[in-house]
Amino acid sequence: MLREQQMKTSYWVVAACLAANTSGFADEFRPIEIKDQELAELRGRYVMPGRVISFGVVMSSTWRNASGDLIGASTSMQLQAATVKPEFYVSTIKQSGHGGSPRSGSGNVTGGAALSTSRGITQVTRAAGDGNSANNNIAINVKEASTAPALVPSQGQGQGQALIAGQTITGSNAAGSVAVSATSGGVQMAITANNNQGSSLQQVAQGGLLQNTRLLGSSNVVDNMTQLNVVLNNNGPSASVLDCNLNQLAALRTMGY
Repeated sequence: MLREQQMKTSYWVVAACLAANTSGFADEFRPIEIKDQELAELRGRYVMPGRVISFGVVMSSTWRNASGDLIGASTSMQLQAATVKPEFYVSTIKQSGHGGSPRSGSGNVTGGAALSTSRGITQVTRAAGDGNSANNNIAINVKEASTAPALVPSQGQGQGQALIAGQTITGSNAAGSVAVSATSGGVQMAITANNNQGSSLQQVAQGGLLQNTRLLGSSNVVDNMTQLNVVLNNNGPSASVLDCNLNQLAALRTMGY
């Protein structure tokens, strides 16, 4: 009788331990629902390794005054497997108008000091004159191809002068002056128009993009443009590669997974 009671006691002890362990596993592996907001933050942010075969950035800023004079600059950078060192290549833009100087701007724009420390994408246009036109444009082009686009033979990947860290490339004419510099881990393009017509600033740095235009005179046309170009490899993994990966996962079943 005593032996039978001991066996029953051992049985209940083992059953209690199994129940406790099973409860613990159930709590550990219980499915957790992911909210739509969390999914929205993840969606579209990842691609398979090796899928991106080319990435490029093109920037341009121009200012045309009332007399038709144009000042500006453009810069480009392209990265791919054959790229040894990523560099921006800069070209200044200059065009002469029909002569004469526009009337000096008399407008006044105050504030905006915090724009230089903004995060993400910031596009601002502030005008204190008449008849002005200002465009801040951002474009993202994603396409598929079997091979990366060919690099331009000139200087390895782009046309213009290579922009070295800490260097500033400048240009000027009757419309004003432009300065392109490598700063804060990115690129900055700044235009100061003559005759107090205003200024523009465009920069990509520290994970942010800023396009800022101040118009103090009249009849100016300002354009800031940043374009991101991404090429994805459309030659995906072969069926045999996929089957190999699936077979490796299936093999885990025999190990209890």
